[in-house]
Amino acid sequence: MENSTQVVSFVLTMYGNIGNFKYLYFILAMLFYIFVIFVNAVVIVVIYVDRNLHEPMYLILCGLLANEIYGSTSLLPCLMAQILSDTHEISVFYCYIQIFCIHTYASIEYAILTLMAYDRYVCICKPLHYNVIITKRKIQQVIVAIWICIFVEFGVLLSFTIRLKLCGNIIHKVFCSNHLVSQLSCSSNREMSHITDLVFGLVFFVVIPTSFILFTYIKILAVCLNSSKETKQKAVSTCTPHLVALLNFGFGGFFDLITPNFDMTFVPHAVRVISCVYILICQPLLSPIMYGLKLRIFQVWHAVLGGASTPPSLLPAQGSREGVEWV
Repeated sequence: MENSTQVVSFVLTMYGNIGNFKYLYFILAMLFYIFVIFVNAVVIVVIYVDRNLHEPMYLILCGLLANEIYGSTSLLPCLMAQILSDTHEISVFYCYIQIFCIHTYASIEYAILTLMAYDRYVCICKPLHYNVIITKRKIQQVIVAIWICIFVEFGVLLSFTIRLKLCGNIIHKVFCSNHLVSQLSCSSNREMSHITDLVFGLVFFVVIPTSFILFTYIKILAVCLNSSKETKQKAVSTCTPHLVALLNFGFGGFFDLITPNFDMTFVPHAVRVISCVYILICQPLLSPIMYGLKLRIFQVWHAVLGGASTPPSLLPAQGSREGVEWV
């Protein structure tokens, strides 16, 4: 076993030397963060204020958008501070906090997208039973359970990393990563940490949700193949926003998982930085804009600000009756 030292901070090397451009990058990052918070908050507030939108599908959407704000906050404030820093150091304590926040954000995101897949499955495949199977109370309980279970489970997993003895403090990324911190370990129980990450992280947070999502879409496809053209068009309209969000998140997550295992020095530095933060930058912006446009939420926002309830013409059709017209 190598000699270990008391590590009090980590150095994030991917920032490099950006010179006086750091002030420009800081302003751009701050404006982007404000915009992300704003667009997510607008959709959440409109859904909360307008009682016509107090339906299970919108509760799921609120849970997704609240998580987008959480995910952005786990990265962007620290990123802005590191842009202005000359040393790009982050204390061990705040590094572990960031690891916890970013990993729980990703897990909650995928869990809610899985819940959305189930919502669409019931809506399209079992429309007559939708109001019995999917209720506001059940959705509230499931969303709360998702947050609690993931917080507790990853808290336990992170405790294995915290107990590791570290032999280095260099992290080749713009934020702290559980995998990269574990690689700095020279503890004898390092392999145990990797095994727990593999079993709980890969199986519970990736394999099981992905299998369930595939099952729901296979069922949806089977129903659509035996349905009318109009039903197929409505199903496509219903599932497209979810599929876009799912594929975007899956692409970003997969790329982030595999890149640490390969030599990426041949890739331009700017591309590596963008790919590193893609999932935490693009997803929190894509979800509110995509679903906001689908719901025409910004027109509803003007109606709410004007003191009127949402005009019926701006409300989406109620899919629990027709079976497929959902966000």
